[in-house]
Amino acid sequence: MYERILVPLDGSPFSEEVIPYAAGLASVHGTELALLRIVDKVSDEENAKDYIASMAATHGASGLCLPNTGDAAQAILKEAGSKPATLLAMTSRGHSGLMELMLGSVARRVVRGAGGPVLVYHPTGASGAPARAQVKLRSVVVPLDGSPLPEAMAHDAARFALWADAGLKIISAVQPIDASTVGEAPGHEMRMLESGYVHSQATKLTRQYGMDVDWEVLHGEPAEAITDHVAHRSDVILAMVTRRKDALEAALLGSVTSGCLRKAGVPILMRLP
Repeated sequence: MYERILVPLDGSPFSEEVIPYAAGLASVHGTELALLRIVDKVSDEENAKDYIASMAATHGASGLCLPNTGDAAQAILKEAGSKPATLLAMTSRGHSGLMELMLGSVARRVVRGAGGPVLVYHPTGASGAPARAQVKLRSVVVPLDGSPLPEAMAHDAARFALWADAGLKIISAVQPIDASTVGEAPGHEMRMLESGYVHSQATKLTRQYGMDVDWEVLHGEPAEAITDHVAHRSDVILAMVTRRKDALEAALLGSVTSGCLRKAGVPILMRLP
């Protein structure tokens, strides 16, 4: 599925936090791992090359340094497009410290312009100097809400899980039902409908991709329920999509995706329409 995993770095520890996930994925099939540094100033080129060479040696990767011709996001996308079947893996912020409720501007434009899923990780800043070990991915978790876009993302997630030799799990997070308001029987019927939907989606994916697909219905505020579900799991990624399209909202992720990116502590395989 992928022949290269490209990780853009800016020299900050923030941007390096996604490397263990990328390296773990690369190790499954011996996929090329490439670390990329976009250099803003000619005077910084020598230091940038030394930095990339050191990082590449540490992680068994190849290193690239390219000049910034005015738009770092476009430079990243151009390099990704220079080799077919490249997966971009990057953090949502770097030395600029951007990204609390929104993606950093470079990351957002990369995700929007990639034309396919990008692996995005919100860094914690907690990583120390020693390099973290490779992360072995064991499960790709796909939240669905009954609408077409997340269901389409589930197919990307299924292909990704097969490539990564990982499991696939479909979940749906719904607000708790107040039996005192709807009555016990209607509440039971609603829970059965919720379970039926998630089970049917898992069954479809099982038949189409020939893999066992787990499923579960979560209850609670969606972002919190999803975050709690993957909490303290370093071997899981989420696969999510956002619907935001207009000029103002393009800078923001959908509230559930945004909440998961900030709080879940796991990478998100993300696609923007």
